[in-house]
Amino acid sequence: MFRFESPIYLYLLLLLPVVLLLHYAWNYYRRNRLRKYGDKELVRMLMTDVSRVRQEVKFWLFLASTACMIIAMARPQFGSSIQTHERKGIEAVIALDISNSMLARDVSPNRLEKSKMLISNLVDNMKDDRVGLIIFAGQAYTQLPITNDYVSAKMFLDNISPSMISVQGTDIAAAIRLAAKSFTSADGVSRAIFVITDGEDNEGGAVQAAKEAAKSGIHTYILGIGHPDGAPVPIAGTGDFMTDEHGETVISRLSEDMCREIAQAGNGRYIYVDNSSSAQEKLNAYISSLSRTTFESQVYNAYDEQYQGVLLLGLLFMLIDILIMERKNHVLQRYTFFRK
Repeated sequence: MFRFESPIYLYLLLLLPVVLLLHYAWNYYRRNRLRKYGDKELVRMLMTDVSRVRQEVKFWLFLASTACMIIAMARPQFGSSIQTHERKGIEAVIALDISNSMLARDVSPNRLEKSKMLISNLVDNMKDDRVGLIIFAGQAYTQLPITNDYVSAKMFLDNISPSMISVQGTDIAAAIRLAAKSFTSADGVSRAIFVITDGEDNEGGAVQAAKEAAKSGIHTYILGIGHPDGAPVPIAGTGDFMTDEHGETVISRLSEDMCREIAQAGNGRYIYVDNSSSAQEKLNAYISSLSRTTFESQVYNAYDEQYQGVLLLGLLFMLIDILIMERKNHVLQRYTFFRK
């Protein structure tokens, strides 16, 4: 596999044909000027020290050196390497509810955006932990497999919206079961699932799923977001709210009892999320309380820098160009390095 890290510099290579054209245009103009002085052979005999071959060689060395320098600036890379690092942390899978009810504004700016800010701050506080991201509504999908790449985690997080899942509803059980399958096979690592939801479990089975995860040593934490009194659910892109079949405005309420029951069954904790920072503080405290285990993490560097060889070749061409004189060397004239 081969690539250039900074391919924009390769556009400078387009200048080389222009330089080549100007070079030969100048040579043509100079030859025409010399013809005005008399016969070509006579002029050549009068200019015994001039070596056109040397001038051509020096020009092509200059051109080759410049091309190598430009290619080196573009940083050619190929191959792959694997580095193993020892880390001491936990594995955490975050399951984020993205059903339409998460657009309710009983938490500012709305439940979903507040949840994303919570996750973003959580990832910022991670150092050697592994994190994965699952989104769910009526179905659950892996958005980001468990990884140490926090930049990618935040990038995926920014793009999450309810439109990513067409099947609406809230299937917390499916999210927990998928999260439980997302962990690595490393031994002795503390594992935790963090479910962020408004607790309106439409499908059921979440308590049983949390119990099954707990039997495998996985803690399930539930972050309940919203307000027990509820709030209307906005329709994205409009100023209207969702209504039921009777034309009544749909009110989405946080089901705290359900959240507590799931967390208890999963050997975890329930955290209420409101507009304050208390939920973030509790979440960080719970994660800190989990025991850290040293494990090996393989980091793949897909590309190795190879510009050094091209750069050295360019410097070699430049050095030869400097050492070659444009005029003939009378001391070395008896050697046929260059033709007359």
